[in-house]
Amino acid sequence: MTMLRTEGLTKDFAGLRAVDEVDLMVAAGTIHSVIGPNGAGKTTLFNCLTGFEKPSDGKIFFEDQDITGLPSYRISHLGITRSFQITSLFPDLSVLENVRIAHQSRENVNMNFFSSLKGLKKIEKRAWEILEVVGLKDFGREKAANLDYGAKRCLEIGIALGTDPKLLLFDEPTSGMDTEESARIIRLIQDIAVNKTIVLVEHNIEAVLQISNGITVLQQGRVIAHGTPAEIQNNETVQEAYLGGYKPHAAD
Repeated sequence: MTMLRTEGLTKDFAGLRAVDEVDLMVAAGTIHSVIGPNGAGKTTLFNCLTGFEKPSDGKIFFEDQDITGLPSYRISHLGITRSFQITSLFPDLSVLENVRIAHQSRENVNMNFFSSLKGLKKIEKRAWEILEVVGLKDFGREKAANLDYGAKRCLEIGIALGTDPKLLLFDEPTSGMDTEESARIIRLIQDIAVNKTIVLVEHNIEAVLQISNGITVLQQGRVIAHGTPAEIQNNETVQEAYLGGYKPHAAD
């Protein structure tokens, strides 16, 4: 089943075409990466898919529902959640509270004290479960601001999971990390992908080739290639435009 697809998706900014007639298809239950050089239009594409930018032309379909131009909050409630290049947390709240608030936004808990108490306990239980998934259960009572950078990235993923998404979009989740921290995030994404669909923008090409089921390559806003990791690695146009002769370490 196709989870997400676009048809001729285009975004213009005052004469600059950042996304140029992009056709994208993401199968349910896969990790699909979008790669390309800086300025290729990857983040703008994400912004259009998640309602932070309104497309100039084209269509976006989520589970065959046309979501083109819907505001971000409506897209989120349909089951699409994204992360950003810069961490976006509530720094003065605890790690648990950050995830609990995200999950509470998806639960029907009213303001009646007695009827909502059971629901709030259920929400907190789920928040603890998510913290265990992202490896932060021991830091649940810690203030989010006190986490190191890698842990903050894990918390951001936990917040995304708190919204109970069907589709997760990660925008450069390993940006600014060392090798060990990057590996931790990539393993977490692989674990999440067992029962979620993921679209990933990532400059760590070795990780992309390792974990992706499908890859789309952008250059100057246009799609120059679609394919499996092996097909993309062996594509001469992609090698010239972006990979520059890259071969995985295992092949050295």
